[in-house]
Amino acid sequence: MKGYEIRDIGLAERGRQRIDWAAREMRVLGLIGQRLAREKALSGIRIVACVHVTTETANLVRALKAGGAQAVVIASNPLSTQDDVAASLVADEGVAVYAMKGEDTATYRRHVDIALDTHPHVIIDDGGDVVATLMSKRPEQAGEIIGSTEETTTGVTRLRAMERAGRLPFPAIAVNNAQTKHLFDNRYGTGQSTLDGIIRATNILIAGRTVVVAGYGMCGRGVAMRARGLGANVIVTEVDPIRAVEAAMDGYRVMPMMAAAEIGDVFITVTGNRDVIDVPHLERMKDGAIVCNAGHFDVEVNVAGLRRVADGPIRLRPFVDEYRLRSTGRRVILLGEGRLINLVAAEGHPASVMDMSFSNQALAVEYLVKHRGKLSAGVHLLPREIDQEIAQLKLTTMGISIDELTPGQRDYLSSWEVGT
Repeated sequence: MKGYEIRDIGLAERGRQRIDWAAREMRVLGLIGQRLAREKALSGIRIVACVHVTTETANLVRALKAGGAQAVVIASNPLSTQDDVAASLVADEGVAVYAMKGEDTATYRRHVDIALDTHPHVIIDDGGDVVATLMSKRPEQAGEIIGSTEETTTGVTRLRAMERAGRLPFPAIAVNNAQTKHLFDNRYGTGQSTLDGIIRATNILIAGRTVVVAGYGMCGRGVAMRARGLGANVIVTEVDPIRAVEAAMDGYRVMPMMAAAEIGDVFITVTGNRDVIDVPHLERMKDGAIVCNAGHFDVEVNVAGLRRVADGPIRLRPFVDEYRLRSTGRRVILLGEGRLINLVAAEGHPASVMDMSFSNQALAVEYLVKHRGKLSAGVHLLPREIDQEIAQLKLTTMGISIDELTPGQRDYLSSWEVGT
């Protein structure tokens, strides 16, 4: 076991119990881990994983380690680390972990540097910070990288920007874009865990409130669906006309944020962009409006701007801060300091949906290693057959069987002669 920097090693037993509980819901990843262990496909591979240090992530690390990899784990968000999980990874798995709930930005950046000091072959990124740091501060290490994988929409956006700028010299797998990731993790995972975080933080009743969801990508679809399921009146704000039309046809009210600001009770940003809720929006909100973020970085709500125009914060409950606007005297309630509310105030996505996401991660790492030197630099999608393999394994673990195409049906789909 190498070095580590965690909150309390004494929390390891509790962490191990929770990791084992999550493993019961992650049977696909368990099967993949068993195969990796038999084949030792990752022997000698050094991995840096910049991730939310949760029970689900711990099971991914277990699978990679079983395959022969050496892993260094660092937090991808200052408030998402589960300290007992970090302790168990160190004490029970012998993994070098640098993560503490509540760590400041300087500590986080130092941990990124410590991780890169290990000269990894593969980077598992959650937001793109490790790859961006490597290329901006340590470009001489780029030649040591087999490839990277990226878990988030935000991170994929950054990778594509790096690719366009000619600053991505190795292959990067956009795990986020795999169908068994974004169709399920983003929609069902983010949808449930975001509302879970809001309710845990505030103990408010969602039914009857007007909930404004900023962004109607897969994550936004999930949040809107779950809010409506709890009885909310849902408004969607968008900048993409196609998504706006879809939201309207799904039965939601669609309007600009400036109009929604006056009538919303709860505001949830999930766009991957910055200043989605800005000072002018905050100043139009009704007294006691609740604002939170479910996007990866803490830039979607202009928290710095809020602090400039308001007095506070007053800490009302854990992760619940009240600001009083000087211009109106009205109060705005900010949850989780503008960071990921589902991981700040709750436990992130349920293990059963992360089962598919982290199966994608494990198989993406294996794919990069098996195709070392054969993939071009740039952003790649995970091959469709891997996506389908994960879906089929998931069905199997759920006890669900489906039909198969008959030979005649296969012939029909591959022909052009038959018509009216």
